[in-house]
Amino acid sequence: MNKLSCSARSSVAHRRSTASKTTKAVARVTHRNTARSSVKARAGPSGDVKKVVLAYSGGLDTSIILKWLQDTYGCEVVTFTADLGQGEELEPARAKAQQMGVKEIFIDDLREEFVRDYVFPMFRANAVYEGKYLLGTSIARPLISKRQIEIAKMVGADAVCHGATGKGNDQVRFELGYYGLKPDVKVIAPWREWDLNSRTKLLAYADANGIPVAQSKRQDAPYSTDANLLHISYEGNALEDPWVEYSEDMFTRSVSPENAPDTPTYIEVEFEKGDPVAINGKRYSPAEMLTELNRLGGENGIGRLDIVESRFVGMKSRGVYETPGGTILLEIRRALETVCLDRGEMHYKDEMMPRYAELIYNGFWFSPEREMMQSAIDLCSQNVTGTVRAKLYKGNVMVVGRKADNSLYNDRLSTFEDDGGAYDQKDAAGFIKLQALRLRTLKTARGE
Repeated sequence: MNKLSCSARSSVAHRRSTASKTTKAVARVTHRNTARSSVKARAGPSGDVKKVVLAYSGGLDTSIILKWLQDTYGCEVVTFTADLGQGEELEPARAKAQQMGVKEIFIDDLREEFVRDYVFPMFRANAVYEGKYLLGTSIARPLISKRQIEIAKMVGADAVCHGATGKGNDQVRFELGYYGLKPDVKVIAPWREWDLNSRTKLLAYADANGIPVAQSKRQDAPYSTDANLLHISYEGNALEDPWVEYSEDMFTRSVSPENAPDTPTYIEVEFEKGDPVAINGKRYSPAEMLTELNRLGGENGIGRLDIVESRFVGMKSRGVYETPGGTILLEIRRALETVCLDRGEMHYKDEMMPRYAELIYNGFWFSPEREMMQSAIDLCSQNVTGTVRAKLYKGNVMVVGRKADNSLYNDRLSTFEDDGGAYDQKDAAGFIKLQALRLRTLKTARGE
């Protein structure tokens, strides 16, 4: 519990520190440096590029990419760092970019937009990929792509760049977003262009170009991670053998179910038009809501997942995930739908869901078919207003109550006691005979 508490305190401190810096409509920090790059424009593998917007974390890989862009293309590089609730301090990214001569630096707090416009709409669909995965990484990519393109238009850049490898799904997700929003944009994907195809070569390039490398980065990490407010993922290296169990000390957002409290935690979550708005009577903004659900889930060992998934590029991949708040949200939201939605609405949503989830997983957030599905999903979500009571206990989310003013549950119809004539059981005979008509006809005509 100590590790979890420290993480929670760190997350709160991070929110408070960035809040004061992001009071404008869009939290954009632009730094203009008088330093001038010594490189001259030249054609690289993707052609002539004058100015490129780089999705920049400040980590080793994207710092190397920044320098490589300057060396290879001789272009001006604009860095963009998104705060999606990953829980990391972002100021070091600015400092590193400044040291490398970057003149325009964007650091955007996108947490509220991320949850409000991407996470919550996805959860209205109850989207789950291959029966398990809650799409925590997939749903973040469209927003990053959108903001990169917005910045490119703002600063007059003719190219964008990401740090995804040529083996994974993220290269597809980023680039489908780019092209869907700006068809003529140039895309630079260094991992598909350069010859820095080993950790030894990357470190040698960093050392040769004066890029600081922490001692911990000089050793192979046991796994790679990707985090945002919805989840954190772990994959690669020590996790590549799907038969080998993960290490318990890997997790940062949850205690193990075995170490969770011995007494259950009860919560009541209120929904309005399909989205959660309050917990135990206290209202939250979308990002605050997910943060609080993460805390409650993490403290009770909820949301861990170890799966092998089918990547869009064709291979199988093992991933371990922590999605405490999302796991709670999916369970309780479906419970409310059972009393708020008609059978036809629910069943049709369930038919659409696998295709909807696949579109998000594969990177087609901006596709017309996803938007068509979203319109239908949002329409029926207008009726999903009410309250769900749940018990959180040692990795489990157990719904123990649900209510809604417009509930379709009618106890007079459902009761096993005297219903006062609300339902005539004799009507069932004709209903069954009509349903059986084609079966009886088929059997009569075909015999055995």
